[in-house]
Amino acid sequence: MVELNLKTTVNEVLQRHPEAVSLLNEMGIDTCCGGADSLEEAARQAGKNPEEVLKDLLAFLGWEG
Repeated sequence: MVELNLKTTVNEVLQRHPEAVSLLNEMGIDTCCGGADSLEEAARQAGKNPEEVLKDLLAFLGWEG
């Protein structure tokens, strides 16, 4: 299993887990034009706490922290 972290790009997340697009969109994360941004940068641009975005993403994917 490949680890996801705050440096993982949005595109990498979606390539590995396309089902995550709905969650990222709900959180205001740009999954199109901002896909090259890291989760950390994309979260900040959406006005979200990057740690919370990562935690929610991992929970959505069923990964234990």
